[in-house]
Amino acid sequence: MTANPVSLPREADSAAGRVVPVSFSIARILLMGTLLAAPLAFGAVEPWAWATLAAVAALLLLLWAAANIQQQRLKVFWQPLYFPAALFFLLGFVQYTSQLSLDSYATWESLIKLATDLVFFFLAGQLLVTEPAKTWKRIGLVVTLYAFAVSLFATIQFFSSHGLIYWSVKTHGWIFGPYFNHNDYAGLLEMLIPIAAVYVLSQPQEYDARRLLAFGVLISICSVLLSGSRGGSIAILIECLLLGVVFLKRAGKSWQKSLAATMMLGLAATALLFFWLAPARISRRLETSASMTHSPEVTLGERWAVWEDSLKIVRNHFLRGTGLGSYRAVFPQYQSFASDLVWDHAHNDYVEALAECGVAGGLLMLAAVGLFFHSAFGNLRECLQSASGAIQLGAGIGCCGLLVHSLSDFNLHIPANAAWFAFCLGTSTLRIHGRKCRQGE
Repeated sequence: MTANPVSLPREADSAAGRVVPVSFSIARILLMGTLLAAPLAFGAVEPWAWATLAAVAALLLLLWAAANIQQQRLKVFWQPLYFPAALFFLLGFVQYTSQLSLDSYATWESLIKLATDLVFFFLAGQLLVTEPAKTWKRIGLVVTLYAFAVSLFATIQFFSSHGLIYWSVKTHGWIFGPYFNHNDYAGLLEMLIPIAAVYVLSQPQEYDARRLLAFGVLISICSVLLSGSRGGSIAILIECLLLGVVFLKRAGKSWQKSLAATMMLGLAATALLFFWLAPARISRRLETSASMTHSPEVTLGERWAVWEDSLKIVRNHFLRGTGLGSYRAVFPQYQSFASDLVWDHAHNDYVEALAECGVAGGLLMLAAVGLFFHSAFGNLRECLQSASGAIQLGAGIGCCGLLVHSLSDFNLHIPANAAWFAFCLGTSTLRIHGRKCRQGE
């Protein structure tokens, strides 16, 4: 008598006519659930929150590996961005192990966070590349509803909490929604809104909930304006322009007319709703977007001074940088102006990465940005003809928004936002269904 081998349960993949380990489904659900929960934990900036993100990332990788073991084959869908991402992690690892970092503990912590984001980036591709259209539509709907729910909560809290997060947590700074800083909230919505907008625009005219979902997108845009984030408002504007150009240039004639009407009505409704809701101080703050003297927060002039001092770090540590995550420890030695603020970040993710990782890290960043644009926007007309392509387009535009905002802020150092960016990056650069996909086994 022989014992039956123990195996994980499986689910049928009716589209492909084969059996898929249920581990893949569990991993997909856990991935999305983690992404939805992370911003609610104050953006996962607390040690317990980002450590939980790291633990979940490890569990997700184990689930993916278990499913491949059950199938008795390793199936990896390759994309070019994996190469510079792996090299960037290797650079930080060498800085740490070779004791080249000027703050070894900060480098170790940054490596854990970077590894977490790379797992989210990798698994976004591996878990979704073979999924049918209905899965992509569910993702679009979930993101749309989530963006509306977070925006509605943030707006209600703004008018009623007297500066408390969840009406109970007191903190210094300009809070908005579940975040300690309103710019971090704007960074999250910059990634969610394009996905939601493209999902709504891609729905047929007869879809009953289309107008309600469109209203939810408008509320989300209003919440970014209401947050008072200048960088966020500029990023949203650029995303709207990108989305308009993509649809007008690549979509058919019927799409062009529908989009033009939708955008005109949407922008008008958004402006009216915002100025009806917004207190005078928010309107005045938005008017200071180009001002260097009237902003109640860190001014553009102060940011310029920080960037100039940070470039001195780059000159002195040109090749290898000061070590991943070491900016807070190193910058005071180069600070040339008096300030009561602790500059733990450069308010520019690109300058900070150059200071920490030198010219090697800068070249890897440049290569990654170039590969991202080629992969995400290289075949727009074909993308607009499928549910997966529409969500990919929204995710790509969301990445563009955060990349723009990163010129004047540090959203990529907020763990929840970095995880969402990794997911959007992995999703937008997928090569799906043979037309864009190379499979390595």
